Amino acid sequence: MRIEVFQTDITTLALDAIVNAANESLLGGGGVDGAIHRAAGPQLLAECRAIPQVRPGVRCPTGEARITLGYNLPARHVIHTVGPVWRGGNFDESTLLASCYRASLHLAMEHGLASIAFPAISCGIYGYPPDSAVPIAVREVSAWSAMHQAPAHVVFACFGAGMAALYRAALFK
Repeated sequence: MRIEVFQTDITTLALDAIVNAANESLLGGGGVDGAIHRAAGPQLLAECRAIPQVRPGVRCPTGEARITLGYNLPARHVIHTVGPVWRGGNFDESTLLASCYRASLHLAMEHGLASIAFPAISCGIYGYPPDSAVPIAVREVSAWSAMHQAPAHVVFACFGAGMAALYRAALFK
């Protein structure tokens, strides 16, 4: 597996899938979620609305993932995952965040996708400290690559230089 770090807008990547740091409703929001929904167009929202709710207002519980088409995005698919809201670190946040990466990679493999890009899940409005989140992301992707052949290419798509530097430091440690 090839793992890379790009400082880029995830919505511009022409890969098999990009990962959306979504909320449990899957109906769009701020940050990466809003950017992906805007770039993909209204068909993405329509497909997300068609995903069955597992309980009122929840189409994807925290730590799980769902897949849709990419529509107007260069990526063929969007894998939506819901990271934990940071509440100080004593509410199973690290386990839930790790689950986001594994669930997303599992969907990519299940659907025969060769390439996938991850944003910094939960590090935006959900408040997860990047210094704690990045090592989890790198650990989970690295562990997956040691056990599975697919996807063959993983990108950590970082919006800023500081986040990209954290990922590079964790990857090349």
